[in-house]
Amino acid sequence: MDRRLQELLGVDVPVVAAPMAGGPTTTGLTAAVGSVGAFAFLAAGYKTPAAVADEIAAVRGSGLPFGVNVFVPTPVQVGEAEFRRYATRIAAEGAPYGLDLAAAARIEDDDHWAAKIDLLVRDPVPVVSFTFGLPSATVVRELRRAGSRVLVTVTDPAEASAAVALGVDGLVAQSGNAGGHYGTFTPDSPAASRPLPELVGLVADQTGLPVLGAGGVSGGEDVRAALAAGAAAVLVGTLLLRAEESGTSRTHRDALADPRWDRTVVTRAFTGRPARGLRNDFIDRYDAEAPLGYPALHYLTRPLRTAAAQAGDADRLHLWAGTGWRSARAAPAAEIIAELTRTL
Repeated sequence: MDRRLQELLGVDVPVVAAPMAGGPTTTGLTAAVGSVGAFAFLAAGYKTPAAVADEIAAVRGSGLPFGVNVFVPTPVQVGEAEFRRYATRIAAEGAPYGLDLAAAARIEDDDHWAAKIDLLVRDPVPVVSFTFGLPSATVVRELRRAGSRVLVTVTDPAEASAAVALGVDGLVAQSGNAGGHYGTFTPDSPAASRPLPELVGLVADQTGLPVLGAGGVSGGEDVRAALAAGAAAVLVGTLLLRAEESGTSRTHRDALADPRWDRTVVTRAFTGRPARGLRNDFIDRYDAEAPLGYPALHYLTRPLRTAAAQAGDADRLHLWAGTGWRSARAAPAAEIIAELTRTL
């Protein structure tokens, strides 16, 4: 296990800071996690290629191993009529912030896919991981030729088999208990959720590749269980949302510690793609009516979510969190990682 971890990630501590797009992952968080011998991913999602390049340069200066996570463009198309219906339905939510959501344009893009791949081929990083689908075999080959190890996020054995066929170096097995977006290749029909140790065991036995487990980790016991099931390392995201070095908004941080929020649910109300977060009023009002439609719904609600975060309005904000959110605490990232690994 130690040899696989060292070969894949270049570290000995079997805990990895998951990439959290949209703000929580920062270069400071990445460096803090690396400083205690663990591995961390930068999140390229929703950033320009120039911003990704700047973050790579900043973290590379630390001399610590790190990776970059990229969203595979797997758009879930939503028709104009359905998009307009939903935009009109949620329009009242934007009124307090002067937002005309009903008139919002339907935006479909690929998150600068080609430019980000070009950057990572020209300026390679130790590890590149992919979420939401499969990159092409050509992309995998080019990245590996440039010197990067390539990982793909999978949510069931079938997705794992498809990833193995591309010649990847390892897999991230993500359970349905993970916070934020579910990495499924088929958001319209995601696989049944399995406990993380079960998923890790299935994927590891089937593929023979190193597997990183992710989803629902609440403490050292969950890390040990995933490692015992065959994981080479375990990703943690939600447990780092309140870390001192994270970029999580104050509104989100406070909600994670507020007893008012008593459960997580999977919803597509905010982004048109299944994602797990704390259940709030926006989800209660619109989840049943929200169409699949990513990234169009993401762009539709983004101005609202930005305004809500700034105003302390947790009921109109996507409070992404995994099922272990109660264990997230305000502390330095190095201390959080140390606590997770103390009994390994």
